[in-house]
Amino acid sequence: MPVHPARRGRGSLTNASGRFESEVRVAENDGWDLPEDVNPLRTVVTPERAKTIITRNESPDISFDRSINPYRGCEHGCVYCFARPTHAYLGLSPGLDFETRLVSKVNAAALLERELSAPGYQPKTIAIGSNTDPYQPIERTEKIMRDVLGVLSRANHPVGIVTKSALVLRDLDLLVPMAAKGLVKVALSITTLDPGLARKMEPRAGSPERRLDAMRRLSEAGVPTVVMVAPIIPAINDAEIEAILTRAHAMGAREAGYVMLRLPLEVRDLFAEWLMAHYPDKLRHVLSLVRSVRGGKLYDATFGKRMSGAGPYAWMVGRRFEAAAARLGLAKSRMPLRSDLFLRPARQGEQLQLL
Repeated sequence: MPVHPARRGRGSLTNASGRFESEVRVAENDGWDLPEDVNPLRTVVTPERAKTIITRNESPDISFDRSINPYRGCEHGCVYCFARPTHAYLGLSPGLDFETRLVSKVNAAALLERELSAPGYQPKTIAIGSNTDPYQPIERTEKIMRDVLGVLSRANHPVGIVTKSALVLRDLDLLVPMAAKGLVKVALSITTLDPGLARKMEPRAGSPERRLDAMRRLSEAGVPTVVMVAPIIPAINDAEIEAILTRAHAMGAREAGYVMLRLPLEVRDLFAEWLMAHYPDKLRHVLSLVRSVRGGKLYDATFGKRMSGAGPYAWMVGRRFEAAAARLGLAKSRMPLRSDLFLRPARQGEQLQLL
């Protein structure tokens, strides 16, 4: 496997064509071995007017049946991100394109208001951040997440947020009143406490300390917080499970969860390239452990197995996580959010009635 140079601030090392493309781009060594400056990759954001905004699912592995993704692609650049293969549907690469060529759903808030106002709509918790991070760097200027959160706040609609960014603190003015009504909780994903490892794995996400500080400030403001140790990567960050849970609990987290590393489709090669560049001596060992939890493969999408894996190593990780969470008093059950306060937004053209 060739070793590709890492680009500053980017997680993926290559930009191979997506699986639906008729042409394949392959980097080829011309034999000259001359030092060359690698041009920096700039982030390009394309606006999109989506047709729908609430995505439904029937997966038994997750606790929600609906979600919102304000963006396609994610600038955080997490090399392990299981959402990378979705960029192939846009004719783009799940590699560097996923973290540099982003799509902003500019009409997300208007669509959400329309979908919530449908007469047959029944409110249940909407997950935001389950695919790409709603508080990735471009949110500072695009503000799609803030607009979506504003609609949910006005409608008293329950929402669960997952992020790796301290930018979530910007929206405390919306989150605190929602939390007081039992409408929101925020999960911070913390994969490591080692800033050097974090910079390699998730180069544009908030540092571990900034995420922990965001957890503390959210908790002190009355917003329920959750720590997600996700993903657990064999022989890379698995030794940190107990330490992450301990720090998160000290910062106010009262629930915890974990996800075993998932390597679907193109992510398999991207992650192997990353290992070769950063941890070549661990490559075979890491991939061997990954196969041990995936029935001999690098990925198994079977319901009931894809989140936690199976086999002795997966069992050990699960027991370690449970023991540490129990010792700290981190809840096994999820705090339910309220849906009985829902106020259906007025539909366009609908007259307000005087009572």
